[in-house]
Amino acid sequence: MAFQMDGDTWTLIEFQHVKPGKGGAFVRTKLRKIKTGQVLEKTFRSGEKIEPVFIEKMKMQFLFRQMNNVTLMDMDSYEQIVIEASVLGDQADFLKEDMEIVCVQVNGEVLGYELPNFVELEVVETDPGERGNTVSGGATKAAKMESGATIQVPFHINIGDILKVDTRSGSYLERVKK
Repeated sequence: MAFQMDGDTWTLIEFQHVKPGKGGAFVRTKLRKIKTGQVLEKTFRSGEKIEPVFIEKMKMQFLFRQMNNVTLMDMDSYEQIVIEASVLGDQADFLKEDMEIVCVQVNGEVLGYELPNFVELEVVETDPGERGNTVSGGATKAAKMESGATIQVPFHINIGDILKVDTRSGSYLERVKK
């Protein structure tokens, strides 16, 4: 659910309806501002009104990166747009050619872009694994991925391995079988 509050568009992350023994019921919520990603906890009393907003999500395809710009293509109209990579934030490091992303719009205004939560990327540069290091080892090393991102991975990961990576946190999840 998305709604308008204080001139900004917010989405509901979680809520809890509370009905105390004394007084009126209320709802505790956790909200996220779509434009900035700011998270806010707010309590709504019974009877408070909010203005719902229709969010339009358009499928876009990442084509290529040029300097600090990213070129995307609308999957419906095939129209290409160029945006600054900084608009995507840290997630821009996980862009892979032909990746599908979602453009979030409200009333024709672009509020942001959403990448898939998980991507599979190949390791292109990392220190060689040392003998005796196992999957269950706690230590990590840096690995550069094909998209340009650098993440921390276990010692048993080698160049050429394909990894499943969480784009929200930039963390290694698992090695993918080829």
